[in-house]
Amino acid sequence: MSDEAGTPAEPIPGPAPDPQAEARENTLILELKHGKVTIELLPELAPQHVERIKALTRAGFYDNTPFHRVIEGFMAQGGDPTGTGRGGARDQGYPDLPAEFSAPGKARFVRGTCGMARTMDPNSASSQFFIMFAPAPSLDGQYTIWGRVVAGMEAVDRIKRGTGPNGMVQDPDRIVSARLAADLPPAA
Repeated sequence: MSDEAGTPAEPIPGPAPDPQAEARENTLILELKHGKVTIELLPELAPQHVERIKALTRAGFYDNTPFHRVIEGFMAQGGDPTGTGRGGARDQGYPDLPAEFSAPGKARFVRGTCGMARTMDPNSASSQFFIMFAPAPSLDGQYTIWGRVVAGMEAVDRIKRGTGPNGMVQDPDRIVSARLAADLPPAA
């Protein structure tokens, strides 16, 4: 671009990036029976998985889904509307996601880490996810990390536990609602 005199025109600056807007776009709020859980989404670690979580959240997919598999001292798993551990977003036409495993030392499965569940195929994540109750170094580099709980871990700690070795829950607690902070009305 140039002006009438043929000299390069100064670019018109756009609006400055709003870090608060970006933070709201990357904040997931789960309303559980025992309170709200705030999860910081980590697109720098798993951009495709974060976009999937956002799309499913905005579609209302996670509302009323159960935490169907909950193992004391390990994790709470949800995101399957059927509650069987065999359902998910692929049943509604979403393709499986390729693995976005973090490099060793970049991110670890510690208390509050949110990861994607999958089958034995590393590229089979769909919609099911889990929240860690405790560290699990054996999962590092084997499962995709997409977020971390930054507030409300006490509500996660109160999710009803399963029985038996596989942790399946009878009459499980459910996600009341899942929303992105960017989609909620501003706080007064």
